[in-house]
Amino acid sequence: MKHQYLNNTPPERARELFFSAADACGFRYADELLPVPRTPGRVLSQAVYAAISSPHYNASAMDGIAVRASDTFGASERSPVILPPERYAPVDTGDPLPEGADAVIMIEDVVNDEQGNVTLRAAVSPWTNVRQVGEDLCMGDMIAPTDTRVSPALIGAFLAGGVTEIRVKTKPLFGIIPTGDEIVPPTATPAKGEIIEFNSAVFSAMLEQWDARAKVYEIVRDKKDLLTAALDRALAECDAVLVLAGSSAGRDDYTSEIIAARGEALVHGIGVKPGKPAVLGVAGGKPVVGLPGYPVSAIVIMEEFVRGLIDLYYRRPAAPLQTVEAAAGRRIVSSLKYKEFVRVSLGAVGGVLTAIPLAGGAGVITSLTKADGILEIPQNAEGAEPGDLCRIRLLRDMSEIEQSLIVTGSHDPILDELADLACRQGCGFRIKSTHVGSMGAVTAVRGGQAHMGAIHLLDETTGEYNKSYVEKYFPDGGAVLRKGVKRVQGFIVPKGNPLGVREIADLTRCRFVNRQRGAGTRLLLDCRMRQCGVLPEQIDGYANEKFTHTAVAAAVAAGNADAGLGIYSAAKMYGLDFIPLCDEEYDFLVGAAYADHPYVEAFFRLLRSGEFIARLKEMGGYGVAD
Repeated sequence: MKHQYLNNTPPERARELFFSAADACGFRYADELLPVPRTPGRVLSQAVYAAISSPHYNASAMDGIAVRASDTFGASERSPVILPPERYAPVDTGDPLPEGADAVIMIEDVVNDEQGNVTLRAAVSPWTNVRQVGEDLCMGDMIAPTDTRVSPALIGAFLAGGVTEIRVKTKPLFGIIPTGDEIVPPTATPAKGEIIEFNSAVFSAMLEQWDARAKVYEIVRDKKDLLTAALDRALAECDAVLVLAGSSAGRDDYTSEIIAARGEALVHGIGVKPGKPAVLGVAGGKPVVGLPGYPVSAIVIMEEFVRGLIDLYYRRPAAPLQTVEAAAGRRIVSSLKYKEFVRVSLGAVGGVLTAIPLAGGAGVITSLTKADGILEIPQNAEGAEPGDLCRIRLLRDMSEIEQSLIVTGSHDPILDELADLACRQGCGFRIKSTHVGSMGAVTAVRGGQAHMGAIHLLDETTGEYNKSYVEKYFPDGGAVLRKGVKRVQGFIVPKGNPLGVREIADLTRCRFVNRQRGAGTRLLLDCRMRQCGVLPEQIDGYANEKFTHTAVAAAVAAGNADAGLGIYSAAKMYGLDFIPLCDEEYDFLVGAAYADHPYVEAFFRLLRSGEFIARLKEMGGYGVAD
């Protein structure tokens, strides 16, 4: 097939081309002989048979005396049988049975006299309390067939059967080559323009989960000759190679070119989102994958292509996917050009499983850490509307998803602190929070998509928080307002407040960073702007929206903005100055059906606990509401 640069090959066709070429290269397992104790988790390359019987002798199963069963026949309470010392032998558990003995009487049932005679008041059958030869395994029995994964119990069975070494499938070794002029090893103090290289660690862990090994090479700068040399070395030392970044269409993206120079770039550009720029090919008779630089894009390619490549290597079927149906919690818009993989958070509320899309973007690694599942949108499909039933590929066990308290709405770091406390104290459930703003919380609780919503909604007329909104949006009940915390809102500014921001009017002479529409902080800002007669178009950055207080603080700390409106704890976290604007009430809207739910009650016990109040004091800017 002639190489095409950044095409849009359908994923099914890309998989067919790549796997066929890998198969033709002879990409499959060999095997190796290993001591049994070194094989947990490995896969057998051939069946294993017992070399000896287990047990390999008739063994006592109890502490007691070994007897000939026929000597005990007729023994009863009224007519006991007395055995002299020469007619029995003391034995312990595991001892071989003496010659001629075929039963063991438990020591608790043995009564001796002074001459050593034993009085028996019950008969025993042959082989009572005896482990006969081959009770567990007989020599020649198959202990496990080919393709069995070695478990701890199997290790015991092999050794009991006299097997000390077994043949297992070799794990494929993947060479991982990180590339990029801007890439640096992990550090807590990266300079501007430096990007921490963590993809190789992520992919090494994924390969380990899929029964493969990884060899990570040193970072290679964006020079064709250096990358070619690195690829040649990896091809010589490994079974397959992953080249990280350099797969797109930039001036320093050489991956496709160097693969083609050493073999064939079968596909460059796949109809998946994220993950389109990937390269699939063979070089030096071995499979090579050029992964996109953005982690989410690269992980999609790892899951959709590299995992399948490992299955091909072992000649095993793909692991069955755990899937469920869930209702879309929000509208999900999709391009018709790609098969899209949308990470979602799942929550079971009122017996209905709901899928909430997480923050997108090929570089948003936290969308992976927080995801409960993946919603796949086929190519040529437009997406999903709220309430549409969608098929979700699970990333967590359903029991973990069901044992969750779903809290949505306004962002505050205290939700993460409460979630941590719930885990530390063994509450038996997870607190899962998503940040959709205070009005988003109202919508979610009304729609039965969350157990609780975090809100701080100011009534401009009364100056009260939250109460009037509950009355407006829940006129017939359906929700309960429970007090949360008091907190301080204000201007987050650089150290020293160089522009002297003190009031709303000052925002007209600086670069501002805002919160998203529907957020309580955004509503507060808009209210104060109206009171001061300041228009949105007068503020540079009014449309620059962030979904969390920490994102606002990060923007100010990075020099992307001169001011933002947020809470004190976010400013303190980033070492910024804070100009108080007002106190507010950050409360919780609870669906009436869950007002007495054990998870909800546990949540508010945590909220009032001494450990949590200590954390509030450390964070600063909070008080516990009455």
